[in-house]
Amino acid sequence: MYCVCREHVELAIDKFVDEYEDAPDLINLQTTTFSDWTAPARCDWCEGPAEVLVV
Repeated sequence: MYCVCREHVELAIDKFVDEYEDAPDLINLQTTTFSDWTAPARCDWCEGPAEVLVV
């Protein structure tokens, strides 16, 4: 699972496919809320805002 900015979506997809050998689901963190989990504010690879959850 990766929380990334728009700039790093492709990198996160590539790493996910390499690790799990399956296509990930992409979830827009701007329009989705979770009851038991709070999304991080920052991208996993930079200081940009986390906008997409790659799972």
